[in-house]
Amino acid sequence: MFPDLARDDVFRLETARLWLRWPRASDAAVIHRFCSMWEVARYTARIPHPYPPGSAERFIYAAREGNASGRDLTLVMTPKKGKRDVIGSISLESRGNDRLTLGFVLTPEQWGKGLTSEATWAMVAAGFELTHAVEIVANVRVENGAPRKVLERCGFEVAATGPKGAPARGGLVECHTFSLTREGWAQSVCPWPPAFATPPIQTGRPA
Repeated sequence: MFPDLARDDVFRLETARLWLRWPRASDAAVIHRFCSMWEVARYTARIPHPYPPGSAERFIYAAREGNASGRDLTLVMTPKKGKRDVIGSISLESRGNDRLTLGFVLTPEQWGKGLTSEATWAMVAAGFELTHAVEIVANVRVENGAPRKVLERCGFEVAATGPKGAPARGGLVECHTFSLTREGWAQSVCPWPPAFATPPIQTGRPA
């Protein structure tokens, strides 16, 4: 689904405060650290708790394989200023030929700063600009209010509510399914002023 531009590991997205890039083997330790936290894992469908040794390495391998095939796009978030360690991840996974599913996690130290909203806006734009997707959806546990605010800020609306599979949580969990269509995205207004003179889809390794 994703074109050759996104299938090279020098692909990156830029936002006002973040680089979104392919995950690397050297990111494993910091990814393992925040994925091991219960407050990160508890509302996700796939992050087990406790987080087994080697899981971060397997995540990185799977993300790179999905990116290289063009099937999905999984990027990690790194600050543009200060320490450049990974602080979260965000992904778009193919669901058929015309739909994508969005997912994201962020280390608790960075919660409440608007970084996930910033990354989501860039990722959604990339999804619609780089593919023929007609809709992007995201599933959020009904009791988890923070992602709901992120999605609503970026133009998503609740399309359905019901049980969704969550293997790491032992079965089905009640979720809101949020949706943003291509037409809805085209009518959205970016909640941040432009941070760059050129479009945010770039190639080349971050400094």
